[in-house]
Amino acid sequence: MQHTMVPSDRVQHVAVYGSDGTKLGTIERLMLDKVSGTVAYAVIKTGGLLGTHHHYPVQWSALKYDPARQAFQVELTPEQLSSGPCEFDGEEFDWGDRSRPYQHPNYWSI
Repeated sequence: MQHTMVPSDRVQHVAVYGSDGTKLGTIERLMLDKVSGTVAYAVIKTGGLLGTHHHYPVQWSALKYDPARQAFQVELTPEQLSSGPCEFDGEEFDWGDRSRPYQHPNYWSI
């Protein structure tokens, strides 16, 4: 019987596929809640032209592991992911502050 535990460094760089089967990117890092000790969300790194990348937060509970692919699946299309918050939103977006509302439809949840 296989266990379901995995070290965080083995989750980093694992592929993430969207609802239509398109590769959205890879997990760049996990954001942990220091008080509860749980994973709050994963930061998805997408590849762009000429080496440009974007980073998007996706609620951890929205990611489902697919053992056949050895990757994660999320019910988002590339367009839905890119409409969410990312590091290019500047000072308006703080990776660790979830205390105030944010206008993107995919903010912290799916």
